[in-house]
Amino acid sequence: MNQYFFSIVAFVGGVCLAVQAGFNTQLGILLKKPILASISQSVSSFIFASVFLLLFSKELPSLQIARQIPWYLWFIGGLFSVTGITLYYFTIPKLGISKMIALGLCGQLVLSAVAGHFGWLNLPVEPITWKKIIGIAAMMAGIIIISSK
Repeated sequence: MNQYFFSIVAFVGGVCLAVQAGFNTQLGILLKKPILASISQSVSSFIFASVFLLLFSKELPSLQIARQIPWYLWFIGGLFSVTGITLYYFTIPKLGISKMIALGLCGQLVLSAVAGHFGWLNLPVEPITWKKIIGIAAMMAGIIIISSK
């Protein structure tokens, strides 16, 4: 498939995450505990992911393959997910959703550029170029514009 298709899919994924953040922020506000919204999100994500696995997966990895995976890879993503999601739910009511999403995306972009440059997290090495630096600077300028009153 071409880059255009994957770009649209990535964009739709971002839209889904913004919608999810909006709904679960409301839940966290009503419960007066953003962490409870994170728990709800994690449980419902597990249920939906399980349904998708049953509907769209032809086979599961073998037990032998599952045992070869380092133990921490089964959990570390969940730790960062619940931390990031809870921080979103906590800060959206204080900053607004557009500012929070912009700042969150900026954090993702900066870390992904640095991690890709050094090959951290077993990622393919993608050197930081002047184009990337200009793009990151443009995003930061956009955040400043979004954040100003």
